[in-house]
Amino acid sequence: MINTLLRATLAAASLALLPATALAQGDQQPPIGTPRAFELPETRSFTLDNGLEVTFIPFGLAPSTRISVQIRAGNVDDGDQTWLADLTGAMMEEGSAGQSKEELATAMAAMGGSINVGIGWNSSGVSTNVLSQYSADATALLADVVRRPDFAESEFDRVRQNLIRNVDIQRAQPGSIATEAYYRILFGDEHPYGRYLPTEEQLRSYTLDDVRAFYAANFGAGRTRIYVAGRFDDAEMEAAIRAAFGDWARGEPDTAEGTPARHGPIVQLIDRPGAPQTTLRLGFPVMAINDPDVPAMTVMNALLGGSFTSRLTRNLREGKGYTYSPGSGTTWMMGGGIWTFNADVTAADTAAALGETFMEIRRLQDEAPTPTEADDIRSWLSGVFVLQNASTAGLIGQLASRDFWDLPEDYLDTYVPNILAVSDEDISRMASQYLPLDQMVLVLVGDLSLIGDDVRAMPELQGAHFITASED
Repeated sequence: MINTLLRATLAAASLALLPATALAQGDQQPPIGTPRAFELPETRSFTLDNGLEVTFIPFGLAPSTRISVQIRAGNVDDGDQTWLADLTGAMMEEGSAGQSKEELATAMAAMGGSINVGIGWNSSGVSTNVLSQYSADATALLADVVRRPDFAESEFDRVRQNLIRNVDIQRAQPGSIATEAYYRILFGDEHPYGRYLPTEEQLRSYTLDDVRAFYAANFGAGRTRIYVAGRFDDAEMEAAIRAAFGDWARGEPDTAEGTPARHGPIVQLIDRPGAPQTTLRLGFPVMAINDPDVPAMTVMNALLGGSFTSRLTRNLREGKGYTYSPGSGTTWMMGGGIWTFNADVTAADTAAALGETFMEIRRLQDEAPTPTEADDIRSWLSGVFVLQNASTAGLIGQLASRDFWDLPEDYLDTYVPNILAVSDEDISRMASQYLPLDQMVLVLVGDLSLIGDDVRAMPELQGAHFITASED
């Protein structure tokens, strides 16, 4: 696939320089070189006495430094208080160590950066990117946000109301409706993974004491790793981190556990009267991220639905015109992964689009791709991986993922060789082994008066358990 993208880029550049007569003659595009393996820059890691881990990555030529504080705390730690982690993160942005949100923003802007707090399923991050000469000062400011949030009573109602508004907006979107139902089927109500959105009543019930308790239980040096990438003075940054974080309490241990995703066949139909499109989520439980099959699964996904020239995109978008931007991907969770195909298809073509999707899955299961198609997708993945690591943010993201999932130290260095080593037959085997249509989980949000009968009549769904619900 990288061949396809690079050919398109090179062709666009060369076509602009050629006369019309040359273009009409169909001049051939230049060949593409062999993909190169990614080489991780030399890194240095050390651990403070309180258990906090640090990784330095000298990288690039620009005089800037990215500092990312990653904490093993997220929505998986919510318990039955869905989005309590999000509320905690939002309150952390409101002020720390007696400085208001505006004062923190002004101070960071003077260093060329801003403070970003992100909450994920399994971890959270507080990060910034500043001019190199301010990296030590920025470290101290980030330490205030991470270690000494004010959790001001005066800001709490407004912040909570903003989250309530956010949830209300999401609940009006068919994509969020479908995803919430999808995760509930896969993980159930008994685990935080199955609770994609809170109710308004839940959010209104949370107190500032709940936020403080969540922070106390889940934030600490023992669950934190700091990444510093870019141009910086190594000794100065180590001293700054030790000064800012060295006396932080270790905190409570990370005890969060995942749960394996459930398989079907289960189909949930959610009525959205008058909807011109049907939003679908089709998925299967797959292996854990440290499984030897992951490189083959990555190639299979890209070929089937995870790239712009994938089979499903060419069929459903380019060939049939059923949808604008279908796509698939693998999400890694504690307890295993899930492979998901997403699309918004024209309502009248819902059953036809599903039929084509099932056909493409079966076709890949039954027959390995041609060497040319497989080579293109392996090359594309290799090139994209190198491009993803061409920035400090991308590089830190890859390292943080490697460390969180306890992957081998050489994971980034061996990624491209492992992708290129995937055989054509391995690609087909992944589809057969991990995408069995008689175990699918399928969620459809659309006008059931228009799509319901056709979907129920599909041969692939005859053995499925159907759940029908009206949109709330």
